[in-house]
Amino acid sequence: MNSENFIAQWQKEPLPLVAILRGITPQDALEAAEILLDCGFRYLEVPLNSPKPLESISLMRKVVAERGYVGAGTVLTVEQVDAVAECGGQLIISPNCCPEVIRYTRKLGLISMPGIMTPSEAFSAMAAGASALKLFPAEHISPVITKAFRAVIPAEVALLPVGGIQPDAAQMRSYIQAGANGFGLGGGLYQAGMSMDLLHMRAQAYQHAWRECAE
Repeated sequence: MNSENFIAQWQKEPLPLVAILRGITPQDALEAAEILLDCGFRYLEVPLNSPKPLESISLMRKVVAERGYVGAGTVLTVEQVDAVAECGGQLIISPNCCPEVIRYTRKLGLISMPGIMTPSEAFSAMAAGASALKLFPAEHISPVITKAFRAVIPAEVALLPVGGIQPDAAQMRSYIQAGANGFGLGGGLYQAGMSMDLLHMRAQAYQHAWRECAE
């Protein structure tokens, strides 16, 4: 899926948020996926520094099926891209901009979301074929900086701030008005070992915040 096709699909999403499940275990993977799907999430990420991440991705793919997309975060090498693809993963998300990883991800037909923090990294990622750009860490990329990025980055490339995003409609709205297209949600949504009841509460809070933001 190229960047133009991705943004066209992404803009139709009722909840354009990526759920980052760092630390999730295979024991919780299925229930977590069901909870997030029920709350409207369609993009689920299991960082590779989680316990048995490939097993969790494989399990989640079975329950998500055609209802969304599952993949890995903290992907740093082409070998890791292969491992994620082999277990059924569809998303390759990285904290950095590695053109080799991006090109290989796209060669396999997977969605590529590399992390970028500078215009040089952004244009390098786009040249390699990135589907979307992860503005990371968003704690250091304010709405003002996001607006500056959007002034030079084509509209067909999605910008997704990741890091420090809260279930706060005002915060979300400030980024959206600056040109962001959605968000990646980390510790504000999920933390290792938390109860599934708490995950459900937090997922609903983000769902409500996005709906208020989008009004």
